[in-house]
Amino acid sequence: MQEDTVAAFERFGLKPPASRPAIPHGAQTIAVLLDEPLRKHRGGEALIDRHSRYSYAELDDAINAGCQALVELGVCRGDRIAASSINSADLVIAFLAAQRLGAVWVGMNRVLAPREKLYLLQDSEAALLLIDQESLGLLAPVLDEAGLNLRVATLNGQPGPDGWRELVSNAAGARRPRIAIDPFAPALISYTSGTTGRPKGAVHSQHNIALLAAAWIARGDWDVGLRRGCAQALTINNMMIRAAVQALAGGGTMICMDRTDAEGVADWIENERIEVLFAVPTMLHDLLMSPKVSDRKFPSLVRPLSGAAKLPENVRVAFRERFGTEVQFAYGLTEAPTAVTQTDPTEPFVPGSSGRAFPHLEIAILDGHREAVAAGEEGEVAIRARQSGPWAGVYTPMLGYWRRPDATAEVLRDGWLLTGDVGRLDDEGRLFIVDRRNDVIIRGGANIYPAEVERAIEEFAGVTAVAVLGLPDERLGQIVAAVIQLADERIDLEQLDAWLRTQLAAYKLPKFFYRVDAMPRNAMNKIVKPQLAERIADGNLTIAFEARARHRSASPAP
Repeated sequence: MQEDTVAAFERFGLKPPASRPAIPHGAQTIAVLLDEPLRKHRGGEALIDRHSRYSYAELDDAINAGCQALVELGVCRGDRIAASSINSADLVIAFLAAQRLGAVWVGMNRVLAPREKLYLLQDSEAALLLIDQESLGLLAPVLDEAGLNLRVATLNGQPGPDGWRELVSNAAGARRPRIAIDPFAPALISYTSGTTGRPKGAVHSQHNIALLAAAWIARGDWDVGLRRGCAQALTINNMMIRAAVQALAGGGTMICMDRTDAEGVADWIENERIEVLFAVPTMLHDLLMSPKVSDRKFPSLVRPLSGAAKLPENVRVAFRERFGTEVQFAYGLTEAPTAVTQTDPTEPFVPGSSGRAFPHLEIAILDGHREAVAAGEEGEVAIRARQSGPWAGVYTPMLGYWRRPDATAEVLRDGWLLTGDVGRLDDEGRLFIVDRRNDVIIRGGANIYPAEVERAIEEFAGVTAVAVLGLPDERLGQIVAAVIQLADERIDLEQLDAWLRTQLAAYKLPKFFYRVDAMPRNAMNKIVKPQLAERIADGNLTIAFEARARHRSASPAP
């Protein structure tokens, strides 16, 4: 292990892998991800956005130029590069350039509130921020207030004056940097909210990222080499891996979709003949329900992929009947990283199934003593490296949570990654998720951890207790509600709502506020949320304040 890698593990509280296995087939690192596709598909379409189209050869050149641009911005191996921008080819090029330099990529969802982004920048000690102009305008006052001094380059994904694009253009013709890449060094930080109320950064190596793509290709998967469109935010690292890395590793075409509304998604599918679509259930629901796409059929679409939240059975059936293709499902988590299982389109649909594990992974359902239970029984979903066959021992778990060794120790135990999710396996190895981790709220496919919202509400003067929970919603799956206990009934809930808008991303904000004189508590003095949910469902709690509708932009994508 390289000396600087050892230092990084020690400084940031990470856990080095127990072994350093080679990937049996495919690229060993993201730095060389394009080498094989370049030999086979040099002139083929690799990367597309609204303003740009790259062949594999052109993409390779652009990544090399991107490496030079990052060097001119002062980036060195191991530095953290944070990115918060609309979906674009430039974003993918910057990510791949960061990997060729051995830098650490920190994806920041564009829809996060400025103070949420500030926390990620401070926690990761980012050296560079790549950000679109609109987001920078919102973030700049917060950066100034905090006195945070870091290098910034605008990345707007369109022609014209643009800090990043101009740097890349000026570096045209640069050669690939001669930098030794350690496959097991920190390469990517994915922040996920947790029960403590502050996001935790799951750290992955290039080995972790490249392995999923290699296993996906080796399995002879059903969408290798196809035209893959991603409407979800590529600043969510799971999507950068699942959509962009896999598309390019398999010699396919990655299409960066910059709209999430039904009409915009439909236009992308039709205009670019998208075959594989990554979309949350809400997007699929909207494609069915929107009158603006009521007469469209999408003949190119053969593999819609959904995850992150449950898709109502009536929506699944309606989608198949109208568009002639079955929605496929996957299960994954940030700590894996991303996909763990996927359904098999060559088999009959099994209701509730998330499919079988990818070939490099083994899944077990564990009881409270961390013993595997029998098929059909419920328990905690745990994953580890496959124990036999060509992929035995190749998977290495995440390197840990950034600066959180205690949190790392809680989820990495005895060779297992403990997911916290409740599930079961059938006799044929299919996974069924019964309940997602802890009391997470899944709104439109986005995970919302109540503790994070509760922490923000508790900081508002006069709030003595709060409980955040998810309420069922036909379109979004769940919406956020807050039950609060106040020191003074004269406290204005509209002011509380306005203040929360400065603290949290819009999708995390409560839609409904309920007031109680006292919280139901157990013997440990903890609030009993199921009792509150029952009171709301039974109509025994009335809405004290309903937040005004928040604008849902048709363009661009978050």
